[in-house]
Amino acid sequence: MSEHTMRAITISGFGGPEVLTAQRIGRPEPLPTEVLVRVHAAGINPVDWKTRAGQGMAGLQTLPLILGWDVSGVVEEVGFGVTTLAPGDEVYGMPWFPRAAGAYAEFVTAPSRQFARKPASIGHTEAAALPLAALTAWQALVDTADVQPGQRVLVHAGAGGVGHLAVQIAKHLGAQVIATAQEPRHAWLKELGADEAIDYTQRRFEEVAGEVDVVLDLIGGHDATNVRSVAVTRRGGLVVSIPSGVSDELAAAAAKAGVRTSPLLVEPDSAALTAIAGLVDSGALHVEVERAFALEDVAEAHRLGEKGRTRGKLVLDVTR
Repeated sequence: MSEHTMRAITISGFGGPEVLTAQRIGRPEPLPTEVLVRVHAAGINPVDWKTRAGQGMAGLQTLPLILGWDVSGVVEEVGFGVTTLAPGDEVYGMPWFPRAAGAYAEFVTAPSRQFARKPASIGHTEAAALPLAALTAWQALVDTADVQPGQRVLVHAGAGGVGHLAVQIAKHLGAQVIATAQEPRHAWLKELGADEAIDYTQRRFEEVAGEVDVVLDLIGGHDATNVRSVAVTRRGGLVVSIPSGVSDELAAAAAKAGVRTSPLLVEPDSAALTAIAGLVDSGALHVEVERAFALEDVAEAHRLGEKGRTRGKLVLDVTR
């Protein structure tokens, strides 16, 4: 095949998994300050299938579109002015978000400082599962909540992509960690560092969680999880609500209870990625990949992800 083309998964219209189409298209070229990365693996996130369906970040995109933001690969070429990376460097990142990054392809280009060196102790498949989820957890717990040793942190959806990383990051910060998940995930979550796990299908979390300093709400309005979280948050504590931001109902309940709230939309952050890589290489952070798919099997991956029962992350192995 021509060195000027690449395999990619494109969509020309929003819809179900069937709109994901494998094509051979032109390979991008790096502009000054950018790097061209040969993608070895691409992580899959809920924002991917929501955008594909015309939700999520769909309104910010232009069709035809290559989905995907999580990348792990090797620098192929550097543009003028790049000083921090060189061809052959193994990198990972979440470039351009929320603009399109085009990760479901063999090559991507982005500013060099939106990447960081891949954790040395894991392969590209595991590294590709990290950026968006780990950065979300990091920016929520470190930058937004400023979690301190001894604080109590409640993580909703603790067994999911962001949740299982948030449990570990909160524990690394010295917090006492409570996670909600169905009972079959409890033993695993405790291995990751959760001090307590609550099966939300059996008990209302507000009846058993006690008082917490920080809630990381990864569910939002479903079953009023966001509003109900106010009941367990101490006065002056913080609810970080991610999927749907701070709704009017959450804001009103929080104001009445003297609880702070914050939305969060994850941003590219090479400094945080470097810190996260350090946690991985030290053994303090483990990323769980439930399954890796070939690039052309992306529709099957989306169908599985949309069921909402994934333990950790799903990944595309672009080298297959």
